[in-house]
Amino acid sequence: MNNIQSLSHTAWDCKYHLVWIPKYRKKVLFGQLRRYLGSVLHELASHKESRIYEGHMSGDHLHMLISIPPKYAVSQVVGYIKGKSAIHIARQYIGKRKNYTG
Repeated sequence: MNNIQSLSHTAWDCKYHLVWIPKYRKKVLFGQLRRYLGSVLHELASHKESRIYEGHMSGDHLHMLISIPPKYAVSQVVGYIKGKSAIHIARQYIGKRKNYTG
């Protein structure tokens, strides 16, 4: 299995196992949201030149094996995917058009 990728001056094979847990470990990842979320995560990962190899969603957490290029920090890519996917979910399923705080 030779998955070595390259940029202009580097060759790399960086894969990370991520586990995301919803706030208070609420069981919210089920049904229609579960099918929708997989395609959204793949699309958002491709925006940051990353690739999701495997993923598994339980009712209260998500496992993901993702490959992130070394030019991006892991926290930057994870923050981007989590933030944008939360906005997608809020707009699609909750009906919020804007985020209000306070």
